[in-house]
Amino acid sequence: MLQKCEKFTVFGMVQGVGFRYHTSHQGLKLGLTGYAKNLMTGEVEVVVCGSEDKIKEMAAWLEEGPKTATVDSVVSEPMSFKPFKGFKIL
Repeated sequence: MLQKCEKFTVFGMVQGVGFRYHTSHQGLKLGLTGYAKNLMTGEVEVVVCGSEDKIKEMAAWLEEGPKTATVDSVVSEPMSFKPFKGFKIL
């Protein structure tokens, strides 16, 4: 199975609402690796690695986010594969 990575930047009310925690939980549930990290500009950066199907599922989830968050938009960009262990909250 081909593994790939994608980087997402999530805009909206996504800091201070448990977004990274829920993103990590969702990533692990889908069998993905990577991380979720707050950016100084108020967005959350999410890197996910795994199969293309699971990354697409995660992308759809990020468009909504957890109930506590308000997602305005999500920008994605491909990146080279990195073998992360687990799904970290940074």
